[in-house]
Parts: sequence; C-alpha cells; structure tokens
Amino acid sequence: QMQLVESGGGLVQAGGSLRLSCAASGRTFSNYAMGWFRRSPGKERDLITAISKSGRSTYYADSVKGRFTISRDNAKNTVYLQMNSLKPEDTAVYYCAADRTYSTSTYSYTPSEYDYWGQGTQVTVSS
Repeated sequence: QMQLVESGGGLVQAGGSLRLSCAASGRTFSNYAMGWFRRSPGKERDLITAISKSGRSTYYADSVKGRFTISRDNAKNTVYLQMNSLKPEDTAVYYCAADRTYSTSTYSYTPSEYDYWGQGTQVTVSS
C-alpha cells in the first residue's frame, strides 16, 4: 500500500497563491506517475495536472494552464502543486493520486487508472 498525505490547502483571496504538497510513503515513489485531481460541489473528480515518474512530462487541463505548476522531488517522495492567480472557480477539494506505470514519460488521465489516493485537502478561493 502507498499512503498519500496532502497538505497546504486553505482559504485564499482571488488572485492569491497556494502550494499544495503530497507526501508519499509505503512504496517506491519514483515508480509512480502522479496526478492532482479536484472535485467541486456537484461535479465529477477531474484531473487538472499530472507528471510522469521521471518528472520530464507534464499535463495541464486548460482551466489551470499557465496558472498552476506541478513538480516532484523523488528524493523527498513528494509531489507539489503551485497554484497562482487563483479564482473562485478553483474552489474544490484537491486530491493527489499515484499511478503505477512502467513508462518514464507518461501519465494517466482518468481516476480509474490511478492506484492510490490521498484524503484530499480543501482549497477555498474567495472573491
């Protein structure tokens, strides 16, 4: 089993920034591509960004492109999500997830492809 623990959520004003962290344990972190999902009230859990296990490939949903940055530190078993220029529509519970993949340059897009999930952290952006 892999344990994922998110931190860094909170309340921020529109235009502000937050940095989420997701610390992994229990499995070899560098064997997993990582994704950040979010779920807004009444909506599905959607992938907003992902990073390959090497860190060389990344994906961003159009809604966050240019504002959010995903990164990982395999030595610290941690993936990060830097969120800038936050908008009220970014309000959601944010989840990190791990995908056991054998490719160094790919990641998955759908929740069912991810093997482990964190408990989620609330991000609230006030207008």
